[in-house]
Amino acid sequence: MTAHFDAPGMLLPDLLDSQARWQGAKTALICGEARRSWREFGAAARQVAGALRTSGITSGERVVVLMSNGLEMVEAMFGTLRAGACVVPLNPSVADAAIAAMVKDSGATAVITVPAYAGRFDRAALPGVRLWVCVDAAIRSAGATRSTAGPHSSEAHWTDFAAWRDGCDPARADAVAMEPIDPDAPCNIIYSSGTTGLPKGIVHSHARRLEWARGLAVALRYRGGAVAIVPIGLYSNISWISLLCSILVGGSVVIEREFDAIDIFASIAKHRVSHASLVPVIVQRMLESPALAGADLGSMRAIMCCGSPLALPLKQRALADFQCDFIELYGLTEGVITTLEPEEALPRLASVGKPLPGTEIRILGEDGREMPTGESGEIVSRGYITMLGYHNRADANVESSWVDERGQRWLRTGDIGRIDAEGYLYVVDRKKDMIISGGQNIYPADIEAVLATHGDIAEAAVIGVPSAKWGETPLAIVVARTGAATDPTQAEHLLSWVNGRVGRQQRLAGVRFVDALPRNPNGKILKRELRRTHGDALA
Repeated sequence: MTAHFDAPGMLLPDLLDSQARWQGAKTALICGEARRSWREFGAAARQVAGALRTSGITSGERVVVLMSNGLEMVEAMFGTLRAGACVVPLNPSVADAAIAAMVKDSGATAVITVPAYAGRFDRAALPGVRLWVCVDAAIRSAGATRSTAGPHSSEAHWTDFAAWRDGCDPARADAVAMEPIDPDAPCNIIYSSGTTGLPKGIVHSHARRLEWARGLAVALRYRGGAVAIVPIGLYSNISWISLLCSILVGGSVVIEREFDAIDIFASIAKHRVSHASLVPVIVQRMLESPALAGADLGSMRAIMCCGSPLALPLKQRALADFQCDFIELYGLTEGVITTLEPEEALPRLASVGKPLPGTEIRILGEDGREMPTGESGEIVSRGYITMLGYHNRADANVESSWVDERGQRWLRTGDIGRIDAEGYLYVVDRKKDMIISGGQNIYPADIEAVLATHGDIAEAAVIGVPSAKWGETPLAIVVARTGAATDPTQAEHLLSWVNGRVGRQQRLAGVRFVDALPRNPNGKILKRELRRTHGDALA
């Protein structure tokens, strides 16, 4: 007779419980001087789960978390997952109206926040929310933070996070943790950065989120003993890379309250950090910081950079100066990921690598047919890490889908790319940023790559502006390096210099200097803002 043993269907909350048991006293989380062991982290997540259930929040309901980086935010998010609920982490840098819109759109029934943000909620306008929890609610109620709380600071009644969490009967918390979670149930809703309009809620399932973490942990070279640093807001999908990969291998996570180059170098040395998930603007600031020369980076194994295109000169500097594996990642929160192995980078620096195992990519032409090798078109993807869909956006789900000859659904990325004969992907540009001049397609990234090589330019973006002759024509918006001239003579020099190095149809119509480029919190340049403020540049 053959014996059959039950195979554990572990999801992320189960892995956290497992690490709490087997890695007990080992440090899981560090933020400033505060620490949590794996045992303490697991227990706190269970207590939050039990408190949610005791408060009437059931499996599948959405819980908004609007907090600044800290241990309580991690506990709130993973306690929500442990309860079988769906966590909705929000970006605190957006306007109050956008926060209210995302709370409503998500259908959240609970909000967990901190005193600085509590006053941003108009509770009367959010009748669907039944539970309001705030860290240090007594401080909030006393009005200690009302000067920064916003227009709704008169609302003083909040449930205190610590008392609420710790007040749950541990037996009740353990009972909640024993309840099964549907692998296909929503795990999180992460709202898009909104670079092309209003944010959309991106829904991932528990099972797909775990597979996402597994693929990334291998690609980014996580293993036992890993120490990952998080200098980006914990609401970001980029920060979730460090969190979930660390849970997978039982490593440690160093949470920075905010990014500062000097502080991050100090934290890397102090905590012997081995991994980091960064965005290009942070990479640039670290490389340009005077503190880099004396920084102790000997513990670093791998730095991953994603979120927006990485200029070639910056990639070259990162590969040389960080003296560890530097891995560029191309991806969307919706679920496509490619990585460029550092060992394969030098012969093909402009590439973003190959997809994670289990993910497929194709290149589509305007007619919806697959393009030949080396030809540019829209990147589409399918695989085990693809999102369930956009929350409450049937229109966006249809718009983002392409169905192949076998009836399989693929995710349209909106990015233009090509695949070479060896299978390496090159991202050419955003489809919506493409300039059509005189009937010809112009990709701003090609011109931006040339601009990045000029010694007087710190950063640059190219947009299309109206032209009576061509329909659209390229305009460069430039941030000069410190000390570089920004007068009309220099603008004419740059215009001539660039136009002598690009193709005839890529030539710029003008150059404008600005103090800074508008970016979202992940460092992605907001070209829609540039088009709004500079669209009449040649009028």
